[in-house]
Amino acid sequence: MNRQAQAAVLFLVGAALLHAGMTNLYLRYVKAGLQPLILAAGAVLIVAALATAWYEWRARARTTPTQDHAHREPRISWLLVLPLLALILVAPPALGSYSAVRAGTALQQPYGYMKLPKSDPIPLNLVDYAGRAVYDHGRSFGGRSVRFAGFVALDKSGAPYLVRMALNCCAADAQPVKVALTGKIPPVLQPDAWLQVTGTYTARVTHDPVNNGPIPYLKVTQAKPIPVPSDPYDESWNN
Repeated sequence: MNRQAQAAVLFLVGAALLHAGMTNLYLRYVKAGLQPLILAAGAVLIVAALATAWYEWRARARTTPTQDHAHREPRISWLLVLPLLALILVAPPALGSYSAVRAGTALQQPYGYMKLPKSDPIPLNLVDYAGRAVYDHGRSFGGRSVRFAGFVALDKSGAPYLVRMALNCCAADAQPVKVALTGKIPPVLQPDAWLQVTGTYTARVTHDPVNNGPIPYLKVTQAKPIPVPSDPYDESWNN
């Protein structure tokens, strides 16, 4: 590639990063805390592209026609920009039930537990409920109901789980944390549909058929469909 093409590609990469960073698109790839770095990287690439184009223009301005022996690069090399256009125009879906049922639950024992609000039901995230249910045996709930959200996944037997994909850094390292459902479950459940469930702790625990990890149950008293959240991943491990 000549420098003009390099500048164009740098500009497109920078623009794609700025577009992703200024919208929720970047949340499909990395955790929310990396947004400033994505924006900074996009800005640096655009400045580099403009500087490259400027220096190339200055160099050409000082070159006489007889000194200019530029060779034309193969046009097929411009196909390299197609993935960038796909990034801008087509947002990939977040990891869902297909990945969740093929990976074992990644539930980890928490180092400690934050104090819960006194409301009933208690607003939680799914990972927090699962950790308290398995390792604290639900003591911190004090008999109160809880409320959290996740997407539906069905195992090979059709048993329903509510799942959140927990990540440390980016979607490439996302792992599922699962909660099995019992009680007043909707009669029809579609994989990848998002539900907000309200229910109570139960001591019942099953084990993931993939890695034998613990999966707690929730006794559902109410369930309702909700839109896919702007940030579909759980980042509570980073807090």
